[in-house]
Amino acid sequence: MEKIISYYSTFDEWGRLDREPLEFKVNFHHIIENLPDNGHILDNGAGPGKYAIELAKRGFQVTLTDLTPKLVEIAKEKALENDLLHQFAGFFTADARDLSQFSEGQFDAALMLGPLYHLQTVEARAKAVSELYRVTKPGGIVFVAFMSKTRFLTTSIMFPDYWKPNHTVQGLENFIKTGEFDHHDEGRFTGAYYYNIQDITPFMESHGFKQEKLVGSGSIAGAMNKEQWEYWRQRGEDEFNKIMEIIFKESENPYVLGTSPHLLYIGRKL
Repeated sequence: MEKIISYYSTFDEWGRLDREPLEFKVNFHHIIENLPDNGHILDNGAGPGKYAIELAKRGFQVTLTDLTPKLVEIAKEKALENDLLHQFAGFFTADARDLSQFSEGQFDAALMLGPLYHLQTVEARAKAVSELYRVTKPGGIVFVAFMSKTRFLTTSIMFPDYWKPNHTVQGLENFIKTGEFDHHDEGRFTGAYYYNIQDITPFMESHGFKQEKLVGSGSIAGAMNKEQWEYWRQRGEDEFNKIMEIIFKESENPYVLGTSPHLLYIGRKL
């Protein structure tokens, strides 16, 4: 956990979502589409609070947690900058595996968009999802992020020197077998776990959730560059909005899931 805290204490996670806006836009589209009209939302492992701030703007009461104290402070500062402190029930430094400060069924819905891919053992991941289940009310909706083994394998083969030890066949074979990745270069991305896509639904079902959707956060446009986006923007707001509607719709196409670095599981507590 100390490596995760150290990494995110210096990494610009808010800026990452600004630099990679499609992931945020696709995820938030599906979050808003599936949330109730109002309620108390837990953003668990919220990072600097980008999703939490947008939910607060839409009138939801939000409780925010993250493992990294600096990110919790940034989230609180963002809420203050946006005059949204009154929409937050609290900002907490907390491990996703231990939400004991919250009661059973306390939240109408919950987000967990980061913790699972930093937990490299089966026991740790099971504990985090069990805690998410406990604090969500019966029938409540949850949004959980996963990282795809298929996509990261593709990235590793394309940019081997950037993702050591996946710069060798032995490293790739070990990754395929375990789903675990620990960067050889100090200070780079933390230890992570990547899922086989076909394992996500059974894993969540085994912890009491019923799947509503599994979404590819990169949809069909994840590889588009700035110039390609600009082409559609120059065609006018109406046409650009229609392009985004196509992208949102195609994010649910199961055949694109393996092309997306991040996947969004949407499920309901039974």
